[in-house]
Amino acid sequence: MKFRLLNQEERAAFDEDFKHFLITNGVSNEEWLEMNETKPQKAEELVAIFSDTVFQKVMEKMKFLELRAKDSLLVFNCSKDEIELIGIHPKSADAPVDLSTPESIHESLSQKAQELQFFKHKKGYSKERELEVFEMIENGCVPSHEAFWMALNKSIQ
Repeated sequence: MKFRLLNQEERAAFDEDFKHFLITNGVSNEEWLEMNETKPQKAEELVAIFSDTVFQKVMEKMKFLELRAKDSLLVFNCSKDEIELIGIHPKSADAPVDLSTPESIHESLSQKAQELQFFKHKKGYSKERELEVFEMIENGCVPSHEAFWMALNKSIQ
């Protein structure tokens, strides 16, 4: 398995897609119900294949991620060949800034920019792009927007 199994909530969101997946793989609803009863390992293998397919497609579409905390903001541009990072953190530990919410980020950037330090970094992927993006999300990153990336990139130049 490349990623992980979709959890119950995630699977529910893809219920129709899963039904189409089963039909495409020649498994009727009755066969699926019977498989769950008599061959649970085979059923789990199908769920694993479906989960990998879903995660692969989602990760391929993921372009911008961010990781927020009170004392740091990391925004990533996940291009085809490399990850580019824009990082922001306070210049000192006692700086009165909060980078954990969109509102506090906006306030910090517009009213306390002199208290902030910006940095930028690029690196190639250490493993397959989609797997690395998946691991970043599993470790707390959330989807972000290109407009946010562009605004930050413009502000540090």
